[in-house]
Amino acid sequence: PTSAQVSAVPQPGRFRYTLDNDVLTTEQRQFYEDNGYLLIKKLVSDEDIERFRKEFVRICRREVNPPGAMVMKDESLRSQYGQSEKVVNKVQDFQEDKELFRYCTLPEVLKYVECFTGPNIMAMHTMLINKLPDSDTQTFLHPMHQDLHYFPFRPAARIVCSWTAMERADQDNGCLVVQPGTHKQPLKPHGYPEWEGKTNKLFHGLLDEDEKLPKVHLVMEKGDTVFFHPLLIHGSGINKTSGFRKSISCHFASSECYYIDVKNTSQEHLEKELVEMVRKKYNATSVELRDIWNFRARLVQGERINL
Repeated sequence: PTSAQVSAVPQPGRFRYTLDNDVLTTEQRQFYEDNGYLLIKKLVSDEDIERFRKEFVRICRREVNPPGAMVMKDESLRSQYGQSEKVVNKVQDFQEDKELFRYCTLPEVLKYVECFTGPNIMAMHTMLINKLPDSDTQTFLHPMHQDLHYFPFRPAARIVCSWTAMERADQDNGCLVVQPGTHKQPLKPHGYPEWEGKTNKLFHGLLDEDEKLPKVHLVMEKGDTVFFHPLLIHGSGINKTSGFRKSISCHFASSECYYIDVKNTSQEHLEKELVEMVRKKYNATSVELRDIWNFRARLVQGERINL
């Protein structure tokens, strides 16, 4: 049959990871089913990216201080550069920053997100990454990992990451690296890699990485956006340039997803580490992983059901 005939006749059970709508072509859906990611070119405008960049610089300079945001820095550069973007490698949990959170509400992004989550969409986890040039004392390589390791909610198939390049990303400045098809594998044990003091807080990686699996380097231009499954094994390389590789991302989930108890699972040690960090930061006495995610979660489309 021709592709037109195939797409016109729904095949029950053929698509596990995407939902029926008229946004994705049959070929795009099949690519995501097979590989666990889908790259959409020039999805986010230059104007929006410039606004995100300006807000990031304001946060770095402490001109704005969004509540709940975690600004991660390379402290060894502070004496050299002071309060500037040359020190900050990540702004995490920017859900209270009106300007950056616009990314999570862009209609052009949500149009694609709905293909994976359905119409009721929660923004669960936000990040603006500023990959600094690697140095002798610190690496900003992110080891291969599965994002579901961080999430105490399911089902995985109704969670998707939207990751947008804020400038060209390639092998020189540490683009995303994916292992196609690994979204069909179960969640694997994660921990800190043995990098002799160069590890970054919460940058967990697979404890048993299969080096034989093929890897694809996602070369992306400014505004290109990749959507990927939370079980897809991925990471990013080192930044060998003198510039800064920026990207902005959000993990979205269907509000019909539900929380799970991670006790006695491979995620239990992550819960302990995160809870300890939150207790210290906010002087809180009783915190659970679910509380942390409830604090981060924001409804961006439809209605809130479980999450």
